[in-house]
Formats: sequence, structure tokens, C-alpha cells
Amino acid sequence: MTHDDSSARDRAETRQAQAQMRAAQGAEAMAEYRALAVAEDAKTVRLRALRLARDAAEAAAPKPVAAKPRRRG
Repeated sequence: MTHDDSSARDRAETRQAQAQMRAAQGAEAMAEYRALAVAEDAKTVRLRALRLARDAAEAAAPKPVAAKPRRRG
């Protein structure tokens, strides 16, 4: 029976080690996901500020007046 007990113990230890490894990998993946989300949010804020500045500059710039075509005749 000793062999069966040690075999069962080994399987239990293996399952526990695998569960711990999966938990660690899951935590690492979640941290990476959150870091990417923070980076994406920062990029969105930066690009929005640039777009708003560009739109404000375009609105403030004088619009060119088109020359009227001359009529012949």
C-alpha cells in the first residue's frame, strides 16, 4: 500500500504545482493586459489632444479667399 499512497501523493503534488503555475501565468497575463490597456488609454488621450489642437488651429486660421473667375465678353 505504500506505493499507492506515495503515487497518490505524487499526483496530488503535481496537480497542486500545475494549479499554482496556471495561477501565476494567469496573474502575469492579467498584468500584461492591464498594462496594455493603460498604454492604449494614454495613447488615446495624446492623440485626442493633438486632434483638438489641430482642429482649433484650423478654425483660427483665416480661410483663403478664392479669386472670382473673370468673365469675357
